[in-house]
Amino acid sequence: MRRPLIVIAAAAAAAVALAGCGTTEPAAAGTGKAAEGITLTDATGAKVTLAGPAKKVVGTEWNVVESLVTLGVDPVGVADVKGYTTWDTAAPLKNTPKDIGTRGEPSMDTIASLSPDLIVATTDLQASAVKQLRKIAPVLEVRSANSADPVGQMKENLYLIAEATGTTTRADQAKKAFDTKVAEGAKALADAGLNGTRIAFADGWVASNQVSVRPYTSGSLIGGVNEALGLKNAWTMKGDKDYGLAATDVEGLTGLGDVEFAYIGSDSEPSDVFAGDLAKNAVWKSLPFVKKGNVHRLPDGVWMFGGPRAMEAYVDALVGALTR
Repeated sequence: MRRPLIVIAAAAAAAVALAGCGTTEPAAAGTGKAAEGITLTDATGAKVTLAGPAKKVVGTEWNVVESLVTLGVDPVGVADVKGYTTWDTAAPLKNTPKDIGTRGEPSMDTIASLSPDLIVATTDLQASAVKQLRKIAPVLEVRSANSADPVGQMKENLYLIAEATGTTTRADQAKKAFDTKVAEGAKALADAGLNGTRIAFADGWVASNQVSVRPYTSGSLIGGVNEALGLKNAWTMKGDKDYGLAATDVEGLTGLGDVEFAYIGSDSEPSDVFAGDLAKNAVWKSLPFVKKGNVHRLPDGVWMFGGPRAMEAYVDALVGALTR
């Protein structure tokens, strides 16, 4: 499922040091290795040393798996393969990696059986699990998210993984493709007279017959992309320090006013909260954007916490919905 790990991470992820940059160093004399050794500083400040570019790589979170695929590295192990193929269709797997278990609790035995060169994790993974993983192979932790600069953090993570896998040229190409897509999307919106349009992106779920809504503030990755497109985030509440996510309910939507409201549904979820559970809700039906039909369900398979390819897919979906 898409929600539980992110919710837990957003509420309880411990503060971590800012992600450091990587450097390459020649292999020690007398090792007999032609390839250069690589020394990186990861998001926790830990030094990660590799004999050369990692080839057999395990990814414990979907955003790092997307980065690996984008960089042309086929991961040998992926957490919750089915979930990844459902939620992050922008960067489909080209191989058949081993499923290593859940994103929150990867199987140590399964990972060890793969004999990886490198394990890429995020700072959402519990320290105790990372400690166990380090007994198997070098572990590179990237910061899960950063509300102070969500788009910049996404790019920084991509480049850190690229340094570990010797694929910085691919990272340059991915960054250029993303920046071009955003520029094209911004122009399309401006040409349609939509520059500065107020937008509210959210997701939601039902628990104990109560609908919870999760706003994506300016500090979220989605929020950062929206602003890069020239849109204005309609959410005024403060999100968490990592993901830029907040919490509200149906009544909390009444303060939005006249906005464009967007969300990403999935047919794999029990229900579509906004089109289903709230369809007969009096408060929901009274909202200006609902009355005007300015509620946009974007296509399935766009991972809201992903990398450049997922965000390119989001730009296409959002711009298409707003200019239709």
